[in-house]
Amino acid sequence: MAREIKIKDIAGLMEDEIEHVVRATALEWTAAVKEQTPVRVVLPSDPPSYRGGGDLRNAWQTQIGKFQATITNNMEYAEPVLYGNNLPPSWQGRYRTRQGTIPGFPDLLGKEIATKRVPKFITAFRRRN
Repeated sequence: MAREIKIKDIAGLMEDEIEHVVRATALEWTAAVKEQTPVRVVLPSDPPSYRGGGDLRNAWQTQIGKFQATITNNMEYAEPVLYGNNLPPSWQGRYRTRQGTIPGFPDLLGKEIATKRVPKFITAFRRRN
C-alpha cells in the first residue's frame, strides 16, 4: 500500500530529505578525501627534525548546516598538495607528491559522490519515510 502524504506535510518531508542528503554527502566526502589525502613519508635521507605523519590529512574540517556543508583544509601547504596551485620553489614548477596524488582529487571525489552516491542517499531516505 502506498504511503499517503498530506499536502501540508510535503514541505517538512522535503526539508528533512535535503538535510539528510547534505549530511550524508558531507560525511562521505570528508571520509573519502581524508583517506586519499597524502601523508608525509619520512625517508632515510630526511633530516631528524623532519616531521612525518598526517598533519594535512588531520586538518580537514567539516561544518554541516541545515541545507549546506563546508569542508575545508587550512594547512599552509594544502593548496599545492591537493590542487597543484602555488607550488613551492622546492618543487621547481612541477606538481609532485611521493604518493603520486592527482591534482584536484578533492573535486573529483565530490563529482563522483554527487553522481553515484547522492541518488542512493535519496532512495534510502525515501524508503525509510
